[in-house]
Amino acid sequence: MTYLKTTAEFYSEVAQTPQVGLCCVQSSPLRLPGLSIPEPMQQMNYGCGTTVHPAELTNEPTVLYVGVGGGLEALQFAYFSRRSGSVIAVEPVSAMREAATRNLELAAQENPWFNPSFVEIRDGDAFALPVPDASVDVVAQNCLFNIFEPDDLTKALKEAYRVLKPGGRLQMSDPIATRPIPVHLQQDERLRAMCLSGALTYEQYTQRIIDAGFGQVEIRARRPYRLLDRHTYYLEEDLLLESLDCVAFKVPIPEDGACIFTGKTAIYKGSEEFFDDSAGHVLQRGVPAVVCDKTAAKLGKSRPEDVIITDSTWHYVGGGCC
Repeated sequence: MTYLKTTAEFYSEVAQTPQVGLCCVQSSPLRLPGLSIPEPMQQMNYGCGTTVHPAELTNEPTVLYVGVGGGLEALQFAYFSRRSGSVIAVEPVSAMREAATRNLELAAQENPWFNPSFVEIRDGDAFALPVPDASVDVVAQNCLFNIFEPDDLTKALKEAYRVLKPGGRLQMSDPIATRPIPVHLQQDERLRAMCLSGALTYEQYTQRIIDAGFGQVEIRARRPYRLLDRHTYYLEEDLLLESLDCVAFKVPIPEDGACIFTGKTAIYKGSEEFFDDSAGHVLQRGVPAVVCDKTAAKLGKSRPEDVIITDSTWHYVGGGCC
């Protein structure tokens, strides 16, 4: 039995018998004015964070959601794009498609603004998305890609890149590992399906995104997710998993490498009113300016006496000099 078949069987089980808190961070779903989330949909909140970032959802984007789950985030995306077919949800597990359809019908009863036609649920998977090239504004997935083995993750990321319009956004939430997960856990198909053994490290995860062609990655949140304790999982020491929410943009990769924003700032403290590094970054004395990690490293190395680089906050919502 391949790990993907194990995963499909596992999520068929939890579609028919919801497991509250199966893999989600202990936080409530995003609350929005006039949005009511049906209880069965809340019970099937099988994610590790959120991919719904309101600032990314202006102008009624067309959203492709990979792995519909109970339909919660599909409903939240439809909140911002209230038109037929604005959200395309791709799901390979028939029981999950059926459960999401039922939940969305309940949502229509509780939300006068919502019509089930806003969300089109299609049979398909992350490796062959059933939409044309450059046809959607946003691709989103929550706690799915971490299940994939590395080569399959690369396929899924390249598929997301293919279907996005230029400048489009890949919005993801996945567990990451604070150190490489041992092989004996990686090979446990059930744990992989439960989002506990397939996670990459932060460096590996972001590099895979860049290798797929995305020129800019922005970290929206990074927080503790699960602890794999040494006794239960036969480890030499405890291993912490974290949840990472990020947005990757389909823009060209600059010659000096992709830009990753993690909340770092550069603060100029020299004698002049402004500092211009002649590379597009102008810093006002004493005023923190958000910079990508690449620029932070360059400024910190070239002008350590004049520029302070603050630590990553692991939270970024726009702005800055890059």
